[in-house]
Formats: sequence, C-alpha cells, structure tokens
Amino acid sequence: MNFLITVAAFLVAIGILVTFHELGHYWVARWCDVKVLRFSIGFGKPLWLRRYGSDQTEWVIAALPLGGYVRMADERDGSAETTAPSAERKRAFNNKPVWQRILIVMAGPVANFILAAFFFWVLFVAGTPGMKPYVATPVAASAAARAGFAELDLIIRVGNREVFTWGDAQMALLEAAVEHRPVEIEIEQGGVKPSSQLDGKANSQRVVKSLPMDSLVKEDLDKDFLAKLGLTPYRLSPLPVVDQIAVNGAAARADLRPADRIIAISGNPVSRWDQLVAEVSKSIGQPLIFMIERDGKQFEKVITPDSVTENGKTFGRIGVKPDVDRAIESRLFTIVRYGPIESISHAWGKVWDTSIFSLKMMGRMIMGDISWKNLSGPVTIADYAGKSAQMGWVQYLGFLALISVSLGVLNLLPIPVLDGGQLMYYTFEVFKGSPVSERTMEIGQQIGLTLLLGMTAFAFYNDIHRLVAG
Repeated sequence: MNFLITVAAFLVAIGILVTFHELGHYWVARWCDVKVLRFSIGFGKPLWLRRYGSDQTEWVIAALPLGGYVRMADERDGSAETTAPSAERKRAFNNKPVWQRILIVMAGPVANFILAAFFFWVLFVAGTPGMKPYVATPVAASAAARAGFAELDLIIRVGNREVFTWGDAQMALLEAAVEHRPVEIEIEQGGVKPSSQLDGKANSQRVVKSLPMDSLVKEDLDKDFLAKLGLTPYRLSPLPVVDQIAVNGAAARADLRPADRIIAISGNPVSRWDQLVAEVSKSIGQPLIFMIERDGKQFEKVITPDSVTENGKTFGRIGVKPDVDRAIESRLFTIVRYGPIESISHAWGKVWDTSIFSLKMMGRMIMGDISWKNLSGPVTIADYAGKSAQMGWVQYLGFLALISVSLGVLNLLPIPVLDGGQLMYYTFEVFKGSPVSERTMEIGQQIGLTLLLGMTAFAFYNDIHRLVAG
C-alpha cells in the first residue's frame, strides 16, 4: 500500500510540476506567435495523443514520466519549411527576435517559481504547523553547550532571520553550517520552566549567543548536523504511565491496562516515557521484566517486544501510548499563519531564500565543501513524495513547492540542453550581434548532455546507496 501511495504521489508531483513548466514555454511561445508542434509530458513513445487548435498542436503523454518538452517550428531542425510562405516562416522559433526567444526559454523556470510562490501562499494563508524551537539540554562539551545554551531556551532569530519553528531554525542554521561560519542566535530564556507545566513568562529575557560551526566537517552535513552541534529539539517526555494499548500488541497479550505505571524494566529504573521506549526499542524478541504499579500495588510481568519495521528501520514495540497532558503538549507547537495580502510577500521571500540556498549548495558541491552524497535522484524524490503525502496535504504541498523551486533553479543553470544553456547562447548573441554557430551549439549540446547524464547517474547511485544502507 505504501509503495502504491509513493508511486502515485511521485507521478502526481511530476505531472503538476512538469506540466506547469512546459505551459510556461507554451503560453509565451503562443504570445510571440511561434508555431507549437507538440506539447509532451514525458519522453519516448506516446501513450496518449490528441491534436487541437488551428496549428493542430499535438498534446502528448509519453511513456517515461521524468520530464517533458515543447517542440516549436524551427528551420534548423527541419520542423519548419524554409520554402514556406514568408508569413509562415516568421512563425519559426529561430526567426524570432532574440528577446522573444529569451522570454520563451525563461518562461519555463519562471512558471515553476510562480507555482512555488502560489503553493507557499496557500500554506501561509492556511497555516503551517510546526514545533516551536525550544532547545533540549545540550550534550556536554558540544558547541551548543560551550556557547551557553540550556534546556528550554527558545530560539527567536538565527542571524538576521526570524524563526518560528524548528524547520525555520534548521534551514537558517544549515546555511551557516554550509559556510562554516559562526552564527549569532537570539534566544528567549526563562519563558518556560523544565517541569511538568510549561508556564510563566514573567522572568523571560532575550540574549544573543554565538554558535561556532568549526566542529563540523562536510560529512556531518549528510547526517543530523544539529545533533553534532548539540542543538536539538526539546521533546516533552511524559511519565511512564500507560494510556492507550494496541489490540493484539505485546502489552495487550500481557494484560497491561490503562493507568498502569512502569517503575522498572529488567531492574533498570524508569522515570520517563523515553526511557521505556529506549529499553523496548533495543530488545526485539527479548523477554523483559516489567515492574508495574497498579492501584497502589506493585507486581512483575514478562513482556517480549514485537519486531516492527518502519521507514527502513527495525525496532521493538509493545504497543502502548503514554498518558499525555494535551494542553501542555500543545504549548510546544505553533501554527505559522498570515493574512492573504501579507502572505504574498512571505511566499515570494520563501521562493527567493530557497533559490539562493539551492545555488549555494550547488556551488559548495562543485567546490568540494559539501559531499556529492547530498545529490538526490528520482528514487529519493519519490520516497519524499510518498512520505509527505501520507503526512497530509500541508506537508505534500510544501514538498511540491520546494521541488518546484529546485526545478526552476536547475533549469536556469548554464548547461547546454537545459534552459539556462539556451539563455547563455542568446546572451552571447545579444553582445555578438549574430547567433552562435550551429557547430558551437552542437558541441555545447554534447558537453551538456554528458554533464547531465553524469549527474543523473550519480544521483541514481546515491538513491541506490540510501536504499541499501537503509
């Protein structure tokens, strides 16, 4: 079932993003009165084909759904007759002024940015949930500990960027980590107390701390770099009191009941729920002796955790959920929301920030400052599509927005065979006063295709390695 959801989510994502990209080319080409011969979603053999309009444009869905193209009449490839009437020849792409050709080529990536901005706008208007950036107790001697961070510090700002969720904070910190520069972090101290109640703001104060990044190496950016820095999210750990019991789970078979309190497991004292989870997770198929308190009486039960595999990881589970004070838990979360007008600027700001960050990451990969393991292919993208779709429409829309930005940025790279490569040729033409020679373009296409195939092969290798490594 998960596999089918992943495939469906991936195909829907590719269909939406590629269609909008190609529609950008198509709309501007029609506006410039260029004859469009084919509009194709996918490559290879057509699975569906219809002809519409006065030009009888072919609308195609092809077998390989990893891209698309708009084919326009062009005398250079024989798709436009050089002996056709003058009015018809003027509709060939190669006979259009260079500024129109630039607009047509740019329209695809711009369409992706517009689509991403629309998705971000919807998310900002609807509201995006997230964990407030409260800090857990830093690991001793970590960069966060040396900088003076403490449990339940609330991150307000990273550098010059205001943050509201851990997702915001992680993105801002990643930018600093990529550049290996210390970053100033504004925090609120004393806003909550490390007790069973997250209350009281009378004694809160804001301070700025400098977090060094020199302890990071490029391999850390492939993993949880925040854990290496000692800066991790605070998570509320309830008392080890059972609230819900899964039917047919190990706990149900052992006759555990709601309100049972776990005091110890195989002689190890348990005072927090995360300690129970840690003991059970590492004990697949191993009988554990639970010391339980029920109605003021203590007794022992032997429970053997079941083996469970999720997201490629196998661990033990007995099938219980804790008794959590929802009012307290809700104070650790927030919803970032703006009005319809205010969301416009925030949406475009998000597109801009994401685009610049993507370019920086690509540049760092080329320079060798970041591992090429960060390059993802269609398998990884499909995996993220499936996971985000199962989490809900908000997460899936956020995924689509990020991929749409990435598609726009990728296509603007000055690599022949991509839109950016064509823009590079037309820029030369503007300064040169005449088109680049066909021989130069042919060589460029061969180089560009080699680069693109190399990047694709490496991305597939990374995808396979991630699957094998789990």
